[in-house]
Amino acid sequence: MNLVLIGYMGSGKSAVGRALAQTLDFQFNDLDQLIEQSESQTIAGIFQTKGEIYFRKKEAEAIRDVLSKNKKVVLATGGGTPCYGNTMDFLLQQPNVSTIYLKTSLEVLTGRLFIEKESRPLIAHLKSTEDLNDFIRKHLFERTAVYERANEIVITDGLEVTEIVREIIARLF
Repeated sequence: MNLVLIGYMGSGKSAVGRALAQTLDFQFNDLDQLIEQSESQTIAGIFQTKGEIYFRKKEAEAIRDVLSKNKKVVLATGGGTPCYGNTMDFLLQQPNVSTIYLKTSLEVLTGRLFIEKESRPLIAHLKSTEDLNDFIRKHLFERTAVYERANEIVITDGLEVTEIVREIIARLF
C-alpha cells in the first residue's frame, strides 16, 4: 500500500509523512523535492522560468512515476497537487493507494505560515496576517471539495505529529 498525504501548505504533510514512513518502515518521498531534483531547480524557479502549467504537468508525471515504482511509500504532495488536472481522480482509482487529507484550520494555517512565509514563494509577498488569512481562505474555499474526497480525513488541530501518525495507523491498519 502507498499512502498519499494531501492538504494545504503548512498542514504538516512533510513532517507527518516522515514520521509515518519511519513508523511503518515505508519509504518517504516529498513530491516537491522530487521535482526540484529532476528539474535541477527550485519550485519557485520553475514557476518563474517555466510557469505554473509546466510545473503542474511535471507534478502529475512525478506522482504517477512514484506510485508506479513503489509498493510501500508515504508521499507528501504539494498543497495544490490533487486540485489540478485529474490527479485526485487518478489517486482515488489506484487500488494500492490510500489518500489522507490532513485537515487543518484556517487559524492554525495562518499562524504557521506567517512565521515561515519568506521561505514560501506563493505567500512571501503578503505583509500581514490578515492578508495571509484572506489568501488561505480563498484557496481553502476552492480546494476543500477536492481535499475532502480523500479516503481518510484527519483533523490535525491540537495534535502532535506522533498523535497524527497514530490516528492514521489506527484508521488504515
